[in-house]
Amino acid sequence: MEVVRNPAPVSRVKRKPMAKSPQDRLLEIIVYVSLIMVTILTIYPFLNVLAISFNDSVDTVRGGITIWPRQFTLNNYEVIFTYSGLITGFKISVLRTVVGTVAGLISGSMLAYTLSRQDFAARKFISAFLAITMYVSGGLIPGFILMRDLHLIGTFAVYILPGLVSAFNVFVIRSFIDGLPYALQESAKLDGANDFTIFWRVILPLCKPALATVALFLAVGQWNSWFDTYLFNGSNESLTTLQYELMKILQSTTTSATNSQDAANMAQRMTQVSPESVKMAITITVTVPILIVYPFLQKYFVKGTTLGAVKS
Repeated sequence: MEVVRNPAPVSRVKRKPMAKSPQDRLLEIIVYVSLIMVTILTIYPFLNVLAISFNDSVDTVRGGITIWPRQFTLNNYEVIFTYSGLITGFKISVLRTVVGTVAGLISGSMLAYTLSRQDFAARKFISAFLAITMYVSGGLIPGFILMRDLHLIGTFAVYILPGLVSAFNVFVIRSFIDGLPYALQESAKLDGANDFTIFWRVILPLCKPALATVALFLAVGQWNSWFDTYLFNGSNESLTTLQYELMKILQSTTTSATNSQDAANMAQRMTQVSPESVKMAITITVTVPILIVYPFLQKYFVKGTTLGAVKS
């Protein structure tokens, strides 16, 4: 009986990496230098704004501030945060951002799921109608008249309802849903799931990248919005927003005409700081909350925008 012996282990020969050609090395150097330059050009403006916001106003007028304040001070932020309407504005801004983002996600994703269904008869008509709204709008005056006729002026709902459905966001989510296997919906139907169950328990969990992307768009839009407050709730101090109050503070640095005692006191405090320093402090104040949220959505954001861009 012949005994089969185990073959001797084959020794693994370590291969030396191939030497790069001069052209490859030159291309690599160009790529790295380009990335470093893009990074510097991206970060430097923010660091410059941050430095000016923490620099003394009198010294800022001299110019020459780069990425580090010459005379560190918190006076610019003290002027902003001592304003009485800032706390109310911050609460309303946070509330409208949360409510507007959640409501926009739910309504946009439900419409996107409906338009992704091949058996929906009005699919093409509604898609074309939404596409038209991306390029044509009624204008400022018709929009104001509509809000007035709907009795939304002076209410919190005026921040939420007008932007409840965005055509661009709907198309992003629908493109993502179109890329999912339709067999998932068919198998769920065989298990007895209705359309709402399929949407809520099958489609939404798989659409996290698209939903995170749209959520960031909605949150940034709601957080930075101030013009709707100026149009519809400018005289309602209980529904003012942070950005609107900061806009009034910034406006106080360039005008001395005031109507209320609070605004007069603010104008008096503004004489201690320069408009440039206050402007930079306001920029940092409204930017930091979004910078805090963005890292948690970044991994979904890149994937979601890519899929929304390449799929029709």
